[in-house]
Amino acid sequence: MYQDMYERWLAADLEDSDLKPELMRIQGNDAEIKDRFAVALKFGTAGLRGVVGAGTNRMNIWVVRQATQGLANWVKTQGGSQTVAVSYDSRIKSDVFAKTAAGVLAANGIHVRIYDALMPVPALSFATRYYHCNAGIMITASHNPARYNGYKAYGPDGCQMTDDAAAIVYDEIQKTDILTGAKFESFAQGVEDGLIRFVGDDCKKAFYDAIEARQVRPGLCRTAGLKLVYSPLNGSGLVPVTHVLNDIGIHDITIVPEQEYPSGYFTTCPYPNPEILEALKYGLALAEKEGADLMLATDPDADRVGIAMKCPDGSYELVTGNEMGVLLLDYICAGRIEKGTMPKNPVAVKSIVSTPLADMVAAHYGVEMRSVLTGFKWIGDQIARLEAAGEVDRFIFGFEESYGYLAGPYVRDKDAVIGSMLICEMAAYYRSIGSSIKQRLEEIYSEYGRYLNKVDSYEFPGLSGMDKMAGIMDSLRKNPPKDFAGIAVTKITDYEDCEKTGLPKANVLIYGLEDGSTVVVRPSGTEPKIKTYFTTKGADLAEAQAKKDLLTSAIKPLLA
Repeated sequence: MYQDMYERWLAADLEDSDLKPELMRIQGNDAEIKDRFAVALKFGTAGLRGVVGAGTNRMNIWVVRQATQGLANWVKTQGGSQTVAVSYDSRIKSDVFAKTAAGVLAANGIHVRIYDALMPVPALSFATRYYHCNAGIMITASHNPARYNGYKAYGPDGCQMTDDAAAIVYDEIQKTDILTGAKFESFAQGVEDGLIRFVGDDCKKAFYDAIEARQVRPGLCRTAGLKLVYSPLNGSGLVPVTHVLNDIGIHDITIVPEQEYPSGYFTTCPYPNPEILEALKYGLALAEKEGADLMLATDPDADRVGIAMKCPDGSYELVTGNEMGVLLLDYICAGRIEKGTMPKNPVAVKSIVSTPLADMVAAHYGVEMRSVLTGFKWIGDQIARLEAAGEVDRFIFGFEESYGYLAGPYVRDKDAVIGSMLICEMAAYYRSIGSSIKQRLEEIYSEYGRYLNKVDSYEFPGLSGMDKMAGIMDSLRKNPPKDFAGIAVTKITDYEDCEKTGLPKANVLIYGLEDGSTVVVRPSGTEPKIKTYFTTKGADLAEAQAKKDLLTSAIKPLLA
């Protein structure tokens, strides 16, 4: 079967000059052909993601055409504006895939609003809402290695597509022959027909205005003298992040030269992910040289931001996503109360795998904290519910431990642009009162207890990887562990049981232990990985770390 599909591709005019030579190179190599053609990339709520190359199990113009035809079939049943917003980041062929998607939509009579240059995830979410679109498409593989690209699909609210809509689109994709089933016209033809138009300056300005309106202490940064080193990690963050920071009065910004301009090859780091120390090495070296107050990095599609803060001894310390979520929540609450801008009955939202320290901080300020499934669309769903009730202004902040933050309802996905702005404003504020981010974090720990939150990942590559992961999760459910490293399990929450959790079904297990620690086991929705999340608490960091190390050693054999 896969050999037949391979031969079909080999005989076809594939239009992309990179595809035919790749197919010729693997001629007669059954394993390589099977890897590319035995399965197709599956379209889910995170869209598509895969290695760039030839085949049904790769990202290429034909997979993009097929997916977009499936999306177009769904859009045509939706009424409304019959418009789709499109954006893309710096990854290999991102611009080609974006224009390919636009060509399919135009051939189906659907209007397109596409950015004239790479722009990040939050800008796509914003344009989808601004133009009252039926859907949005973002071409990106987020923070995956350089050889990957992907296709994120958004609903009319600017949130990643719901399970129900994604299932319909997937069914339509299944009905569409990959080489002949999609309607298509050239990008130039779509422009000539008036169906493809660029996102206007009015939309771009409104996006920046919406972000800048969420300053907690407007004007503060103009006089704070903050010194910043910033890396867009060769992605889409450079223009929007520096635009907003300049607007609010931060001008002393040194860009990491090796990571400044868009490039999908990410030659300075294996993973362009601000969660990983290796991606920040160039930025940290430059921050030390410049004596910067703060080192900031955004991932290629600029929906995640990571930082290193300056310590009193002049060294730099990375701040985890959980710590930054807590710091921003604390800063926004204290600042808005001080400025009299806190709404009545304020709401914050975090994912179930994020730190319980955030719940304690929220309670301290009288903020309702809601916990939702992993995936920022669930935070977007909470904003939508508030909006439907006419109470959208109650939402003040949402975050995930994986470096995703949002303050305000203007978009429905995580936004590294507003994250960067608020982190810089917070750093400027603490600097202006003779304190620092580091000092405030230590104060929070001394007030609420020394929490430690760590994530470990276990990879399961290859075609059998997903089966292995499913087997491990099945085994954990059939033979639930009674303890980890001798610490008794007192509570197991299985998120496949909707009735007990009150949340949609999810493949997540949370173990509560008798010493107050928690262990979360969750297969990734976008990569062949099982992630384990640990929360421990100690009298100091060393004690909390020792507990975490014990738990790691206990869970490793279960995931072998």
